[in-house]
Amino acid sequence: MAEGKGVLVLGEVVEGKLAPISLELLGGGKKLASDLGEEVSIILIGDEVGKFSSEAIFFGADKVYMVESPLLKDYQIDSYTSAIEKVVQEVSPRILLMGQTFTGRELAPKLAFRLGVGVSTDCTELSIDPDTKELMGTRSVYGGNARAIFQTLGQPQIATVRMKAMSPLEKDEGRKGEVKTIDAGITEDVIRTKVLERGKEEIEGVKLEDADVVVSGGRGMGGPEGFKELQDLAGILKAAVGASRPPCDNSWVPSTWQVGLTGKIISPTLYIAVALSGSSQHMAGCSGSKTIVAINKDPEANIFKEATVGVVGDWKQIIPPFTKKIKELVSG
Repeated sequence: MAEGKGVLVLGEVVEGKLAPISLELLGGGKKLASDLGEEVSIILIGDEVGKFSSEAIFFGADKVYMVESPLLKDYQIDSYTSAIEKVVQEVSPRILLMGQTFTGRELAPKLAFRLGVGVSTDCTELSIDPDTKELMGTRSVYGGNARAIFQTLGQPQIATVRMKAMSPLEKDEGRKGEVKTIDAGITEDVIRTKVLERGKEEIEGVKLEDADVVVSGGRGMGGPEGFKELQDLAGILKAAVGASRPPCDNSWVPSTWQVGLTGKIISPTLYIAVALSGSSQHMAGCSGSKTIVAINKDPEANIFKEATVGVVGDWKQIIPPFTKKIKELVSG
């Protein structure tokens, strides 16, 4: 493959629109490309993805590469890997960015193996080394207790990026860009697995992964009744409700609420941690939060080492009046 040039982003389409992570990657990719003096482009894969090309350009893409086929209507790892590999071989990007989503987590290592390069996963920061012009990826390690900087060998340098780690650019409907269709030559024999059935998870309120504000509870909530208090607060704040592993294991709340190393990894603007000890396994799931507010009656709790603001006290004495005050401020 020729010497790499430019930043290429894998675009994801969710529920009929470009996923927020795709716009975030375009924003972050634009900065990386600017530091390199190169362009940022995006791959759109699917059956009818042409309608999303203008949106991608408005949010920073200089070029849009479309791979369209009825066989690509639904995500399937074999067909998508082949499609991306074809684009990479034709475009020869210096850097390839994917979201740390179900799709990105599955595709990135498989594609890296095919291309014979490394991959940096779950990055919270990306930068260009001014001397070598290589991509440097920062990620949490040791359960969120430390951060490490990685550099992969070979091109393209592949990285998956945690949601909300980057910010999208302001939409500019006056931007112009180039749109190119690439024939990946996808045939049915490429697809070795088929989806037989799909089940959609019904979620009330804000989706945990997409929430700007999350109210999360731990073992100290005492039972499912305590989480009802958190749900009331979350409803007023238009927030999602999360939990550490013990409440989920004890069936106080659904397992889909779990935040942590074995749960969901989120990066909200505000994370309100109530009666949470702050174990490293849990913090690995929320350490990317911009602001952490901790409420715990144990002044020695580890959560206070991670928190931006800490309140020492029994949540039962703090959350009800706090919820009442927030309700007054919102309604008044």
